[in-house]
Amino acid sequence: MPEGVKMAEGVWRKNLAVGEKMMVCRVWLDAGSVVPLHRHEHEQCTYVLRGSLRYRTGDRELVLAAGQALVVPSNVPHGVEALEETEVLDTFVPVRTEYLDEEAGAR
Repeated sequence: MPEGVKMAEGVWRKNLAVGEKMMVCRVWLDAGSVVPLHRHEHEQCTYVLRGSLRYRTGDRELVLAAGQALVVPSNVPHGVEALEETEVLDTFVPVRTEYLDEEAGAR
């Protein structure tokens, strides 16, 4: 199991860098794991380091593979299914302060 905060069954997150207005997180997903549809005020960019995801955003569904990225605008519903063991970088603007609190509690 990767270090960090368990977000869902088979999904973990580690905050890597936090600035005044943005943050970068590393996320590990087991094959078949799901992050259900959700929305938040934060603009999000997901970059796939390895593996692949079925990404649902707004009314689109697409597969992202290693080396590909996607931007999700603020308040647009989105969710993912890991098609294989996958690792991504998620960047959020503004900072997701709830992620700071969760990680502090996991230490």
